[in-house]
Amino acid sequence: MRTQLLILSIITAMLLGLLPASAEPMEVSLATATKGGGFQLYGNAAAAAINDSDPSLKVVPHDTKGSLENIPLLNDGKFDLGLVQGVAAYEAFNGIGQPAVDLKVVAAIYSSPGMFVVKGDSAAQSVVDLVGKPVAWGTRTSGLTLMAKYIMDGLGYDRDKDFDPVFLKKAGEGPPLVIDGKVDAFWGAGIGWPGFTKVMKSGGRFIGFTDNDVEKVTAKHSFLKAMTVPADSYEGQSEDVGSIGVWSFILSRPDLPDDVAYKVAKALYQGHDALAAKLPQARETTPENTLSSVDNGRIHPGVLKYLEEIGLR
Repeated sequence: MRTQLLILSIITAMLLGLLPASAEPMEVSLATATKGGGFQLYGNAAAAAINDSDPSLKVVPHDTKGSLENIPLLNDGKFDLGLVQGVAAYEAFNGIGQPAVDLKVVAAIYSSPGMFVVKGDSAAQSVVDLVGKPVAWGTRTSGLTLMAKYIMDGLGYDRDKDFDPVFLKKAGEGPPLVIDGKVDAFWGAGIGWPGFTKVMKSGGRFIGFTDNDVEKVTAKHSFLKAMTVPADSYEGQSEDVGSIGVWSFILSRPDLPDDVAYKVAKALYQGHDALAAKLPQARETTPENTLSSVDNGRIHPGVLKYLEEIGLR
């Protein structure tokens, strides 16, 4: 009888709204970038992996204009998380061209080795061959476009004056411009980057950087690093491509609660295998890379707690 009364009381409380029938997942907003770009692709896949790993979370990705828009959106608390390319993060952390921000790193997601893609029959063999030619640099608010500005500066060029610059509304507009011969090259970065994938499938090839190029750029801008895109990273790529780049991040708004950052980081890393199966570049989304890619003071305290639990600190 007592058991029956207890069950009846619980059912009555649920019907009256005194007890929840089931807990709703915690919604976490994620700012990505424009359609056709790597951030949107990664953000959607990462959100799915996190949600599958931890049903108490509901990460919802939102298209934005990219890194340079995501930083103020995060700083103003309009999104919980956002994808930000490393050069844009560097400027924001150090107050270059803007007030310094206190956004926190939740994860280093993948390295961004920058390079150009051209048509297979292009006469261009190096950066100097592109000077004065139409080059699609990406969207104006993309961190990759900003990285190009620093790299060209390190080589002694002005991105906007020494080339015939073409800026896009969406990253997905770039591949057709190259394939149709409307621009001589398209700038981008990363392994598995959608823009590169489309051009390479049409018979394109890459223009990277020489050892001398890398030395000049990294000497002037030390936050940029030498990188390599291994052969066969893309269809038709038979050789390694020398590159220059940075890491990209998931950043959080300044006041994201520690427990939320902890849950997101844990779910992201627990879902690593599923995420990497969808996106080759996500193989780099590891706790070890997060810890080594940025000063620990930039990492969210909730994430540091998780890294301590798994023995990395």
